[in-house]
Amino acid sequence: MSTSYPKELGGLAALVTGGASGIGLATARLMQARGARVAILDREIPSSVLAGGSLHAVLADVTDDDAVRSGVAGAAAALGGLDILVNNAGIGAAGTVEDNDDDEWRHVLDVNVLGAVRTTRAALPALRAAAARRGTAAIVNTCSIAGVAGLPQRALYSATKGAIYALTLAMAADHVREQIRVTCVTPGTADTPWVGRLLQAAPDPEAERAALKARQPMGRLVSADEVAAAIAYLASPQAAAVTGVALPVDGGMLGLRLRPPGQ
Repeated sequence: MSTSYPKELGGLAALVTGGASGIGLATARLMQARGARVAILDREIPSSVLAGGSLHAVLADVTDDDAVRSGVAGAAAALGGLDILVNNAGIGAAGTVEDNDDDEWRHVLDVNVLGAVRTTRAALPALRAAAARRGTAAIVNTCSIAGVAGLPQRALYSATKGAIYALTLAMAADHVREQIRVTCVTPGTADTPWVGRLLQAAPDPEAERAALKARQPMGRLVSADEVAAAIAYLASPQAAAVTGVALPVDGGMLGLRLRPPGQ
């Protein structure tokens, strides 16, 4: 059975970084289903992702400024402009502050934080043009519960996502008078390929999965589609008065403090 979506993104053009898998791909497909013309930017894009030819592919590494500038310009040209940017590209890291060496710190910061900086910097001229033409444009960053709550064994990853949260607020302040809204989502642990790889590396993957589910009050992992729905809302005209906010999609992890079962 096919799913019918409202077309509130009709006529808009969106670029999603890290769009070849997980939350990024779910977001790209949902935005397209809701009427947007969509490009995905990633280092590698499997042919299966492009089946049907409806998504525009941009091969670029967000750590390469020249490639990002060229890729964003190409996407804007192919889509006829750019109304929405989703800064979703990112990588993970596990461990305490002692466990990751300087090179890994530099690399994860380069991808997760500077990657968003580079893509935004490259996209701003097209977003400004869209705002001048339509009265608004939108940037949505993918943050994480790890950026706003203390999680064990995530020091490096948390530092990068905390930076994305702060960057979201600063960008929102910088660009609000240009009619460019900037927001972020803060997912809890999501059932994505990256989390799957993390689980497989654990001594007991099933026990680790159970522990990740249990720490979210709803008792399950968040799905990529659920995060995509939040991103699509924040990017849409329905959120025209929303900027400088972080929308949790975390199964209640940030805000709820439940008693242990049976108490």
